[in-house]
Amino acid sequence: MNEILKALHARKSVRAYTEEEISEEDRERILSAALQAPSAGCQLLYTILNITDQAKKERLSELCDHQPFMAKAKLMLVFCADCRKWLAFYEEAGLKPRRPGPGDLLLAVEDAMIAAQNAVTAAESLGIGSCYIGDVMERAEEVKELLALPQYVYPACLLVFGHPTEQQKNREKPARFAVSDVVCENSYQEKSSEKIREMFAGKTDGKGYDEWMEAFWKRKYESDFSREMNRSMEVYLKEFYI
Repeated sequence: MNEILKALHARKSVRAYTEEEISEEDRERILSAALQAPSAGCQLLYTILNITDQAKKERLSELCDHQPFMAKAKLMLVFCADCRKWLAFYEEAGLKPRRPGPGDLLLAVEDAMIAAQNAVTAAESLGIGSCYIGDVMERAEEVKELLALPQYVYPACLLVFGHPTEQQKNREKPARFAVSDVVCENSYQEKSSEKIREMFAGKTDGKGYDEWMEAFWKRKYESDFSREMNRSMEVYLKEFYI
C-alpha cells in the first residue's frame, strides 16, 4: 500500500486526546487540504467555522447529544452547506437569482462533506486524530442561534481533532463490510436473507444476529437522537420551500 491508502485504512474515530496542542501550521495544512477537495463547478458551496470559543465548544458538546469529549478537542470545525454566499455574488453583479431549493442544499452538503473528508485525511497524515459528529444536525434552532447561521446555511457536519492518546492509538478499528457486500454492478441488488446474515457473521459481539440487530435498531434507528435529527432537518428544509 502507498501512504495515502495506508492512512485511509488506518484512520478511525478518535474521542480522547492528549494535552498537546495542534500547531498553527498543522491547522492551516488541514484547512488548506479541505479546500483542495472536488467541488461542484469549483463553487466551494460551504463555509467552515473554526470554533475557538471554549464556551461555544462546550455548548455544542451539549447540543450534540451530550458528548463532553468534544469540548476537549484541540480543533473544532463545523462544515456548513452554504447556499447563501453565491446569492450575494450574483446580486453583486446586478442579477436576480432564484431562491435556493432542496437540490441546491443537497449539492452544497455534498461539497461540504467531501471537503470535510479531505480535512480528516490530512489530519491523519499529520498524526492527528479526528471524529465526525453527525449530531450537529440535532436541535437546529439552537445550533443556528449559537453559530449565527443565516437563512440557507446548514451545519452539514462537525469535526473535532486532537492528538490521540495511547489507548486510542492502540484501540482496534471496527471491522468494515467486504467490498462485495457493498458494491453492486450496474444496478441495485437486494440482499437475500442468507447474504444479510453472512455479512454480519463475526460482527455481533458473540450474540445471535436477531438479538444483536434488535439492540442496534433501538440504539440507533429508533433512538431519540435519530428522531431529533429528522425533526431538525424538517426545520431547515422549510427555508428551501417557503
